[in-house]
Amino acid sequence: MRVLWLCPWLRPLARIHAEHLQALGAEVVLVTAPLHPESDSPREYEVELLGRPIPTAGWLPFAAAYRNARRFQPDIVVTELLRDPRWRAFGRLAPRLRIVHDARPHDTTQRAPWWNRMFFDRWDAAAYATVVFSNHVANSVCAAGMPRQSVYVAPLPSDLDPALAPAFVSGEARENFLLIGRQLPYKNHRVIFEAWESHVRGAAWRGDELVLLGDGDVPLPLPEHVRWNRGSYRYRAIVSELASAKGSIVHSRAASQSGVQVLSMQLGVPTLVSTAGALPEYQPPGLSVTGIDDVAGLAAAIDVLADPAEVDRQAKVALAHYRANYSAEVAAARLLEIFHQVVQDARR
Repeated sequence: MRVLWLCPWLRPLARIHAEHLQALGAEVVLVTAPLHPESDSPREYEVELLGRPIPTAGWLPFAAAYRNARRFQPDIVVTELLRDPRWRAFGRLAPRLRIVHDARPHDTTQRAPWWNRMFFDRWDAAAYATVVFSNHVANSVCAAGMPRQSVYVAPLPSDLDPALAPAFVSGEARENFLLIGRQLPYKNHRVIFEAWESHVRGAAWRGDELVLLGDGDVPLPLPEHVRWNRGSYRYRAIVSELASAKGSIVHSRAASQSGVQVLSMQLGVPTLVSTAGALPEYQPPGLSVTGIDDVAGLAAAIDVLADPAEVDRQAKVALAHYRANYSAEVAAARLLEIFHQVVQDARR
């Protein structure tokens, strides 16, 4: 199986897919770009292009990449969140499979610019097959008119290189709760802050902080015992803090699924999620799921996780759930199964 994977933005996750597909015997060429904060020098299977539509630049590297892709003779072309219309040419080389992450934008800040929609919406939807990462998104895509038989669901692994994951941290050694990622309206700050204030006022609080990690805009004053580490971050700098947290709050107002949720589970950190989108679908059995506006329910879930013994129990559940259902190995095996099915169907 020869896979040509086009992914200018989610480079760390695409690398994880590529390397675990290679471990299963597939040949993979990843065409990508230096746009993600975790980008570094290209690996042996990567071709790095601009990834952005700059009409006066990048033509010679693109032409060389296209010639090399033709020589590679892919069995399947995977497209994921393309930004440069020139990259559409790669889609002619084999049956095209698109990856769809979200059922819809989380909020107005997540909507793609008009030119991107103009160049890619119809073209993207004309792919031979679609891979999504939750039943929630599958239902949404099918409701929009995509035939059910051409939509496949695969597990979403964390985009943290498994080699960077630290050892499991015991409950007694943990502190603080985290709210990770771009701090935008869909993060549901009002409900989370009100729940946190209730927790701090109650008898269950053990001196922990709520720590926000990531750039963005928080339109509310930070409550007491809340700290915001603004700006972008690299996983290497924060992974120890993540792994030693008591809980990861993913109480979104809108979500198709959550990279933060699977990252947290990969590190053995219990997640507290809302009922939005596919968050409950990903949640380990017995871990917290509360309504989007349920302040009291979220506060009670935080209270429970303040106890080190309960943290230790839930953390082990989260880690086992990730390894069994969302690890890179599990995801690669499912993707390879899908690729073989798509190629077989396309050749009939």
